[in-house]
Amino acid sequence: MHSGLILILWLAAVASIQLLSPVALAVATALCLAVAGVLARPRFLRLLRRVRVLLLAIVLLFAWFTPGEAFFHGWLYLGPTREGLALAALHAGRLLAVVCAVAVLLERLSLERLVAGLYALGRPLRLIGVPPERLALRLLLVLRYVEAAPRGSVRSQWRDWLMPAQEEGAGEVVVLNRERLGALDVSIALLAFGYLLWWSLA
Repeated sequence: MHSGLILILWLAAVASIQLLSPVALAVATALCLAVAGVLARPRFLRLLRRVRVLLLAIVLLFAWFTPGEAFFHGWLYLGPTREGLALAALHAGRLLAVVCAVAVLLERLSLERLVAGLYALGRPLRLIGVPPERLALRLLLVLRYVEAAPRGSVRSQWRDWLMPAQEEGAGEVVVLNRERLGALDVSIALLAFGYLLWWSLA
């Protein structure tokens, strides 16, 4: 399957998560957690650690700052609300499902194919003067650096990215794979987005 089509279907699946009802979202999140735990457990745990502060912020902001009925009747002003906890669970579930999807995608699709798919999808940008091959190559280099850089390395702080450095692989040759979208790939992509649009408007 074309890597660009894989990305399109992945984007459609991630977008559809935002349209699920609370019950369907709970089932989908549980399935995503199970799949990520089997197919991409180490990567999923790393991503989960990186978004733990965001998850905590979602729970605190929605649970404690959403008007509604107090969950603990003894804490009318200090405790969370029932409506807030429901919203916190909804948005936290969406975030967890997306993190699972990202982990599985990065685990099962190599960086080269991922960038090749983004290049294929970004080719229309050439019409407005944006070279897609440069964007793809820059993304490939960034992803390679992020994957290779160990935790706690010298350039782990955001300020270090602004500082010039002597790169060990400055003379490395980077190959950008180019995959062409076929008629079947385009048809499947149009069907996926057409169904997603119909679902969102229904």
